[in-house]
Amino acid sequence: MSVNIKEVAETVLNIERANNERWNQGDCYGYLDSYSDDISYFDPVTEKLIVGNSAVREHILSRYKNPNIIRSEYLNPDVAVTQAGDLAVLSYNLYNYVAGEDGQEKLQKSWNTTEVFRLINGEWRTVHSHWSFVRHPGIISGLDTF
Repeated sequence: MSVNIKEVAETVLNIERANNERWNQGDCYGYLDSYSDDISYFDPVTEKLIVGNSAVREHILSRYKNPNIIRSEYLNPDVAVTQAGDLAVLSYNLYNYVAGEDGQEKLQKSWNTTEVFRLINGEWRTVHSHWSFVRHPGIISGLDTF
């Protein structure tokens, strides 16, 4: 069976964009409903890896607030797809913009994002999600060396 890598890449990127657009409008269930039962998850406030759909849902629902994002930019998207075509790793930078006090767009946050998708029973599900800040000023300012 020949796998259409481009088609898989477009599919997972479209799923991610749809989930994020729902998030931006105040609906976090796009992401939550796409998570597999055994999802693993990291974000900037997690102390350790969170594993399992229930635990990830609890984490996100306890912290989620409508971000009122007016625009997102998806920069540097890259999708790696296995030869079998049943696993895809999406990495990209996400820049979210909100309305400033003056009504002009302002950058809210910028993220490094990695989402791992697996084809489960004919449906692409997120099996791992990792969010981190892009060059967070508080970290970068204190970082002289690695």
